Parts: sequence; structure tokens; C-alpha cells
Amino acid sequence: MGGTNSGIKMVMSGKLTKKLVENLGPGRHGDGNGLYLVVDPSRARRWIVRVTVKGQKNRKGAPLRTDFGLGGADIVTINQARDRALEYRRMAKQGLNPRFNAHREVPTFEEVAQQVHIDRMPTWKNQKHGQQWINTLRDYAFPKIGRMPIDSIDQPEVLMCLSPIWTEKHETARRLSQRIKIVLDVAKSKGMRSGENPVTAIKDAQVLPKVKAKPKHHKAMRWQDVPAFYADLKSRNAMSAHALRFTCLTGSRTNEVLGMRWPEIDFDARLWTCPEERMKTGEPHRVPLTDEMLAIIDPLRDLRSELVFEGQTRHKPLSNMSMLMLLRRMKVEGITVHGFRSTFRDWASEVANAPREVAEMSLSHRVGSEVERAYARSDLLEKRRSLLEQWSGFITNGRSSEGADG
Repeated sequence: MGGTNSGIKMVMSGKLTKKLVENLGPGRHGDGNGLYLVVDPSRARRWIVRVTVKGQKNRKGAPLRTDFGLGGADIVTINQARDRALEYRRMAKQGLNPRFNAHREVPTFEEVAQQVHIDRMPTWKNQKHGQQWINTLRDYAFPKIGRMPIDSIDQPEVLMCLSPIWTEKHETARRLSQRIKIVLDVAKSKGMRSGENPVTAIKDAQVLPKVKAKPKHHKAMRWQDVPAFYADLKSRNAMSAHALRFTCLTGSRTNEVLGMRWPEIDFDARLWTCPEERMKTGEPHRVPLTDEMLAIIDPLRDLRSELVFEGQTRHKPLSNMSMLMLLRRMKVEGITVHGFRSTFRDWASEVANAPREVAEMSLSHRVGSEVERAYARSDLLEKRRSLLEQWSGFITNGRSSEGADG
């Protein structure tokens, strides 16, 4: 009688506790009897059960051992996971493959996509990118396949989402296909699907027509017109004018400048280091500061804001549109803020005769292959400082400069 009770206890409980389930780090943690808690690097937690199906062999002739997803640990409790695992093991011992015989509720495409979005939040560069990820699916996939069970989605369903926008909004469609593929891949990894990903099959079969993407260039001001424009800009005292002047002088991107904080600036070294989270390359970028740049930001220290270019709300940045709207008020039509990067690049090549790598690094562009970058670890700071000094001199008084220090 005691032995029987002991056996029942082993089936009903295992090594894991509720506290362990909530706090264990990344990895696969066994509960016993084939049940595992899998903790992803993103800290998402899910249950899987490993079973060996009696009498069935895999492709190599060995006993068929396979894993099945039982759901996320935030939804499925440890006792529910043990019950489901026990049900799967009983099937397997009877020679029934749980994949085809288990009675379970299959989540919808939208439910899985929302969970993938939550799980990946810590990995995104910024909140805006994470929101764009789910918004694409919300606008183009959920209305058509959102309520469908995740295991019923195949090529026709994917094409329903992609075909209507494939040529008209090709870049959006391309991103949509990538995001649908990720959702379906995750579902397969959790045992909710089987077989080839339909997005991959559609791509390999070239079902959709080839679309030549037309490059979109930001409209840029001619470098010859910059000194007169800058003189007008310098006469204005709005915060957006200060930010735009600094953006023109540094050749930086809008979000890099608007998010700028005082600890990033070393006034003694005349250096601004933009952190990796605001850089497109994902790497910190050092910007040499000229007299003109320092003359813009130094007086702003008196405002005692957390940000260099504070917006209308205390300790909050200017709007992303603030500099563009200033251009419109100045009657500068058809020119974008980002376009000043192209203006600087043209000037660096045509007037300063700057070496390509110096000009490209000034714009925080990657130069060369990965192997070349591994060996060329210098960011050419002093050569870039010389180039930006010349650029500042040209912008403020229209003087042509000698070639950049080679």
C-alpha cells in the first residue's frame, strides 16, 4: 500500500516548484517523467514534454522520441503541465503519436503573434521598432488570418496577406512576410505546427513576382546653398533652430541629436559620444565638437535639463517633426533634415577631397567588410575632427577649404 502511494506521488509531483518556475534562468529544466520547463534568453517560459512513442521509429530506425509544446508557463500552471504531460505519455505508451491524437485547443495566429511580440520586447533596439513589428501584422495579417488556428495556416492563407500589397507596398509586404514567418517558426518550435514554413515555400517557389525596389533618397540642399541657409537659421532662437544647426554641423541623424544628454558630452576633450541604443549601427559613435558646435550647446546648460535640446515639456525631447516644420516655416521646400547628411557627403567629396573612409565614418557608416573592420579598429577620430572643422568653417563663412587631412 505504501509503495502504491509513493508511485502516485511521483506522478503527481516533480522536482520543480512554483517559485522555481518563476525564477529559474535560461535553459531547459527537468521536472521528471519527460516534463521540462524551457526558459528562453528573453525570459519567456514554456512547457514541453518528451515522449517515446511505442512501436514507432524515426528516419534512422531508432525509437521515435519527440517533444511537444504544452503552452507558456504564464498561462499553464505546473500542475496543468504535469496533467497534460501524463496524458501524452499514456498515449505514447499505447503506440499513439500525441501529435495526431491529443485533444487540445490550438491557439490562433493572432494569439501566438501577440505572445511572440511580448517575448521579444527586450531584444528590440527601441520601443518604436517593437510597435512597428506588431502593427504590420495588425494591419495586414490579423484581419485575414488572425482568428485562424495556427496549425491551419498554409501557403494560400499567407498569400491572402501578401498578394494585395506585394507590388504596391513592396517593402511593407517584405517585412510582413518576415514577421509571419517568425510567428509560424515559433509556433512550430512549441509543437503547435509541423512541416515546412509556408513563407519559405512561397519564396523558394517564386510564387510572387519579382519587384525592383526603387531607392528613396532624402531630398538634400546643394552644398553651395548651405552658408546662406545657415545664416538665416542662426538668426532664429527657437530650440528647434539650435537643434537643426547642430544637426547640420555634425551630419548626425535626427534621433541621435534629439535624444542627446549632457553626460554624453566631454567638454574638455571636445567630444560627443552617442550611445549604441540611438545609433543605427548599434555601436557607440564619437563626434568631434568644433567651436561652432560648442557655441550652440554651451549656453543651453543654463536650462538644467536632462536633455541638451529640451522640448516644450520639461526633460522631454523635441518632437521628431520639429526641425522639419522649422524648414517649412523658413520656406525651404522639398528639403529633408536627413538630406543634410547627403549635403555634407557631397561637400566632403567635391570640395574637401576627403578620403572615402573619413567621410563615411563621419556619417557613422560602416566601412569595408566585417574582416576589414575587425583589423581597422580606429575610428579615425582626429582626421574626422579636421574634416568637421573645415565643414564648420565653410557653413559659417562660406570659405572653401583645403583637402582633408589624408
